[in-house]
Amino acid sequence: MTPRGRVHPGFLLVFAREFHWFRRRPFLLFLTTVLPLLLMGLLAAVFSAGLATRLPIAVLDQDGTNLSRQIIRMVDASQDTSVALAVSDLAEGRQLILSGEVHGLLMLPRNLERDVLSGRRPEVVFFYNSQTMTTGNLVLRGVNAAVPTVAAGIRLSLRTAQGEPVDAAQAALAPVPVQVNPLFNPTLNYAHFLLAALMPSVLQVVIITTMAYSLGLDVESRHRLRILRRLGGGLGPALAGKILPYTLIFLAVLGIADLVLFDLLDMPLRGNRALLLMAGTLFILASQFIGVLLALLLRPMASAISIGSLLAAPAFGFMGIGFPRIGMNDFAYYYGQMIPGTWYLMARIDQTIRGTPLDLSWKPILVLLFLVVLLASVTVLRLETMRSRNRREASALREATR
Repeated sequence: MTPRGRVHPGFLLVFAREFHWFRRRPFLLFLTTVLPLLLMGLLAAVFSAGLATRLPIAVLDQDGTNLSRQIIRMVDASQDTSVALAVSDLAEGRQLILSGEVHGLLMLPRNLERDVLSGRRPEVVFFYNSQTMTTGNLVLRGVNAAVPTVAAGIRLSLRTAQGEPVDAAQAALAPVPVQVNPLFNPTLNYAHFLLAALMPSVLQVVIITTMAYSLGLDVESRHRLRILRRLGGGLGPALAGKILPYTLIFLAVLGIADLVLFDLLDMPLRGNRALLLMAGTLFILASQFIGVLLALLLRPMASAISIGSLLAAPAFGFMGIGFPRIGMNDFAYYYGQMIPGTWYLMARIDQTIRGTPLDLSWKPILVLLFLVVLLASVTVLRLETMRSRNRREASALREATR
């Protein structure tokens, strides 16, 4: 702002110059808008179903009785699993799991019905691939829900057949009942937490690499930042004019992604919209300053882009969405602490799925604000260092030509 309260004219010149660059450099426009929207659209298409259901499993029925067939029907009726194949031995089932054709193998042993009716405890065995954590856990959940239900029904029938009242039989089967109340995302809808986390993670990579590329074009020019400084009337207004267009564009991209999530995929929005917007703005600014700093510190520009991608691309694994951060080692935990996306996702989940009250929601906002102030201060310090060095070089050149 000028002393009269008007916007600095140099700021407006650089601001308009950045939009003009989109016509001169179509790749920059593609990198800023088209690429993140394409990636987010692809992710939305992949996770649009929300739930992975009817995952195929195989069955090895060595008993062939009414009880084994009832267990198979119950497992097949589960929302998570579908009995796709019957196998003749364990080797065939193992090969099907390794090939990915099925996600598990349910083995019903011989004499299953006889042992159950005689009061013994036969074992029903389920094999699954624990390397595929999502599908493995889903098919395990389906089998764990179906088989105990059948077993409990049989035990209840045996007790009531012996003359025991139904209420007493049920109390004996479950002397300490557990009431389970899943919170926030009871259906385990992947669009509500995994897709909602993947979209900002993709955008973070795009923001950092785009800013490293955009500022790198000025840094690597013949006159470096001199033209930018002359247009802006100083590096401060010039840098603000250069960053702000991308901030607005990335906010629009994030808004389009949220429109898809909230309106098309019915993701809940239980918190404060203004707080969510504030968190998104600070997240974008923090990511932008990371890209700006990389462009100012690293030469050539390709190195800044490569390092930016290296820092941001694996960041999703350190944000605590797929693996709890409290269980990570020190390096992973503190690396996650330094990533803007970690704190944005914390604020995002609080204001969407959890509906966290305002007085408990300020920590990630304040951390993002601290990151923006810190990174902006380091950027200003780097610019001052570069300007002082350029002055010394120019002074030495004048002295040498005298």
